Amino acid sequence: MSVVSAQSPPESVLTVPRAATSPAGLAPAARLWPSLAAVYRAQLSRARVARIPLLFVATFQSVGIMVMMRGVVDTRSEAQSVVAGSSVVVVAYVALNLLAQYFGQLRAAGGLDHYATLPVPPAAVVLGAAGAYASFTVPGTLVTAVFGCVLFGLPLTNLWILAAVIPLAGAALAGLGAAFGLLAPRPELATLLGQLGMSAALLLGVLPPDRMPGLVQLARDLLPSTYGVEAYARTFGERPDWAFVAANLGVCAGVGVISLAVATWAYRRAAVR
Repeated sequence: MSVVSAQSPPESVLTVPRAATSPAGLAPAARLWPSLAAVYRAQLSRARVARIPLLFVATFQSVGIMVMMRGVVDTRSEAQSVVAGSSVVVVAYVALNLLAQYFGQLRAAGGLDHYATLPVPPAAVVLGAAGAYASFTVPGTLVTAVFGCVLFGLPLTNLWILAAVIPLAGAALAGLGAAFGLLAPRPELATLLGQLGMSAALLLGVLPPDRMPGLVQLARDLLPSTYGVEAYARTFGERPDWAFVAANLGVCAGVGVISLAVATWAYRRAAVR
């Protein structure tokens, strides 16, 4: 599996909006949202070269899982879990696995030094990179979800719920991926952590929970992406439990805030070394 390039972006690519010069004559501080938009655009343009391979690998992996599970799944509820879990795995592949590799390589190559010279808030760097890589998951997730619904005979009526599942589950996983990459002492370890996290999202999210032993179900409850899986899976019924769906999406949102805050702290810690 290829590792995403983490060379420092040239300053001409990353144009950060600046605020007024500070009274002390120091470098002016940039506001969060303009800085976030600038980092997002820069990361999106740099990752665009690898976009087609990313979409193909992530989507092909999830579609292959559903095809293999087609002969194993017996009930409608199990089919719902497989389709929902396979769709969220696309998000985990990019937001968790590739982002861990990216920040691990960025730290090892000294790319953080570039951002440290700019008046960019740490949160803008983390959120901008996470948002750019998570954006690549949208087409693959939609293709996987539609293919899975057709394969298992599930309705496409509530497919719109992915508009909430993708960003919320993506935020939770992207925060973990960024933290893995920034806290790992070596890029190889960051890659390993990202791979392990994606494997956990795959096994614990795709397999029907009713067939799992109690200890594995407990581990499943600790993985934030499974709450996105549960939220999406509950929308296939004739009368979806929207309160349950909203509660699970709320957990994803809460974990996303915490994980991105940890990633921002990890960025500050790595940038000053």
